[in-house]
Amino acid sequence: MMLRALSFVLLLAIAGWSPAQAQTRGPLVLAAASLQEALSEAARSWASRKHAKPVVSFAASSALARQIEAGAPADLFISADEEWMDHVAGKRLVRAKTRVSFLSNQLVLIAPATSKSRLAVARKFPLARALGSSRLAIADPDSVPAGKYAKAALTSLGVWPSVEGKLARGENVRAALALVERGEAPFGIVYATDAKASKKVRVVGVFPASSHPPITYPVAVLRSSRHPEAEAFRRFLISRAGKAVFARYGFTAS
Repeated sequence: MMLRALSFVLLLAIAGWSPAQAQTRGPLVLAAASLQEALSEAARSWASRKHAKPVVSFAASSALARQIEAGAPADLFISADEEWMDHVAGKRLVRAKTRVSFLSNQLVLIAPATSKSRLAVARKFPLARALGSSRLAIADPDSVPAGKYAKAALTSLGVWPSVEGKLARGENVRAALALVERGEAPFGIVYATDAKASKKVRVVGVFPASSHPPITYPVAVLRSSRHPEAEAFRRFLISRAGKAVFARYGFTAS
């Protein structure tokens, strides 16, 4: 009980809400970091339709799944891969028949906007040589979806063994993006939508979709949710109007 209460206060604090305000808040959504701009706009759009504005907490899907498993009292979960949603569903924490994959994305190689580096993404492309003594910024490949997709793509292209010891691991995809934005890493691997959201990086190349598992975003209502609008907001997100919001930020509707 104490863990649930502490998690609730923590999540509300992250979202800028006090416990007293929780009585009038919209659904509490735990969402993958890469959805930050698009989902925030979707929440505003929902609120403009005379609903309480959803509260959204962004982090790596892996971190969010563990929060849910620990008893965080959220209403919806949006993961950047199927595996972490599978994990939560396997713990019987997802409400039956509410899970649906509704978005997809691309994986790209980025460099600082001021960089003149050119590097074509292809089989055995010389990424390690281009890095030199520097590091490649990626989300943690052991747990975070963006990092796992990156590892899969580099492995498929025969590049992973040469760069495995040259990684700058971020706690989520936005942390990896920030390393490249600040010039602390000459290259990084993020989603196409992350690159589009930043004026401080440029896309060097796009990884073939065949080089990694499909990048999909499942959403589901959590079994513990008691919010009366949780299901309605989920339906809005997967509707034509909801998907149109995400499309403006570079996501593809599934």
